[in-house]
Amino acid sequence: MDSVAESPGIESESLGNQIRRAVLWRSGSQILVQMVQWAATFLVIRILSPADYGLFAMTQVVLGLLNMMNGLGLASGLIRAETVSRRQIRQLFGMLLLVNGALALAQLLLAPWAAAYYRQPIVARMLEIQCLIYLTTPFIALPFALLSRAMDYREQAKANVAGSLAGAIAALAGALGGLGVWTLVLAPIVLFTVRGLALMTAAKAWMWPSFDFRGAGALARYGSLMALGQLCWFAESQADVFIAGRQFDPHWLGIYTTSLFLTQIFVSKIVPPLNEVAFAAYARLNRDSGAVGAAFVRGVGIIMAAALPFYAGIAATAEPLVLTMLGPQWAQAAPVVRILAFAMPLLTLQTLLAPACDAMGRPGISLRNGATGAVLLVSAYLVGVRWGATGLAASWLAAYPLYVAISLHRTLPVLGVRLAALAGAVRAPLFGALAMGLGVALTGAALPPLPAPLRLALLVPVGAALYAGWMIAFARPLVLELLRALPLGPLRRLGGAIEPGAAR
Repeated sequence: MDSVAESPGIESESLGNQIRRAVLWRSGSQILVQMVQWAATFLVIRILSPADYGLFAMTQVVLGLLNMMNGLGLASGLIRAETVSRRQIRQLFGMLLLVNGALALAQLLLAPWAAAYYRQPIVARMLEIQCLIYLTTPFIALPFALLSRAMDYREQAKANVAGSLAGAIAALAGALGGLGVWTLVLAPIVLFTVRGLALMTAAKAWMWPSFDFRGAGALARYGSLMALGQLCWFAESQADVFIAGRQFDPHWLGIYTTSLFLTQIFVSKIVPPLNEVAFAAYARLNRDSGAVGAAFVRGVGIIMAAALPFYAGIAATAEPLVLTMLGPQWAQAAPVVRILAFAMPLLTLQTLLAPACDAMGRPGISLRNGATGAVLLVSAYLVGVRWGATGLAASWLAAYPLYVAISLHRTLPVLGVRLAALAGAVRAPLFGALAMGLGVALTGAALPPLPAPLRLALLVPVGAALYAGWMIAFARPLVLELLRALPLGPLRRLGGAIEPGAAR
């Protein structure tokens, strides 16, 4: 039989249990993956130089541009479809193979032009080797879509952990072996190859592709709109590096991009896997905008309750954080990190909008938002780059408030959400994070001169205590919701200690 029927009829309680298990596996595995990757990354950062990271960032502009068209939007279309057949799955596989083969060829052709633009010949050779990444994409996107439809994040978690371990080992081996910048080229290729093999095996997705695309028009149109939205996202997220790559030398570009890496850890590493679960869950609810809107507001409140203190802590401890985590050769990054930390809450909120709209079949909203952001941010980058890395960082603060305001104006009516409801969801975490940041800054000013690691070790618990105290005093229901959402006995008991009798 070529047809594989799937019933979308799922009781709300069953879906809730699926979502909780999905969040547990996806977020839990992400924590493990990030612990491995961060340990390897920070060790490698201490071995390599800022110039190595600057050269690598130059290649990421080209990779980022082409990866926006790698077919992941097609996979998203499969996730949200009510039913799929085996023929459609084979068609998706064929589309992914053709699209990514064309992207690999395009990168080979673009490599000399990119090297000439940046005036760095080694960039061409790096891009030529990085073409191998596209060959792994079909073997990641297809099984990812199949497992996401089934909300089977356990198998995804296993594959992600295996890939991250392999990539971390490759990165450490390359850095210790003296490969320099080639370490940064090798590690992602190893990571994606291992992840793809593991996902294909877990999803039992080994099959012959189909290149007969009759009847696949709806999937292609949805994927095209998703890709256009991603292209706009690329313009706003990579334009700063593209512009700075021509103006800065590799050292200062490395300072800027590594500052971005440090400040974007939460939004780039923690939020995306949660958005994957959210997209699959919203897709199950897409006939009920009220349910999607309520789920969106709740999700924003929970995520921002974790994100806001993280960013406030980075801003308040930028100097000891940079010296401790990156090493003294990165000291120039501290003021850049501090500025960027203030813009990251807005970026996080913006990132949460697209999954809800896309799952409701309205990717055009994300496309329009992305186009708006591209215009605003590119304009700001062109001005800010004149003042070096700190000026480029400040351009985020100039453009993002207007960008998010316009996006909310377009998106919230589609979701059936009032601005007052969204503001209420983030009010307590916002004021708690501000109080925490002020308290940490004042504590830091009162401390005598200390080594950076010791200073950071003293400030972190101060910030954690201030934020926890604020949230327990002024947002106890949100704290209880966070604790109850995690099916872990000790945390449930902690919830009961906060409100006796609440945890059963």
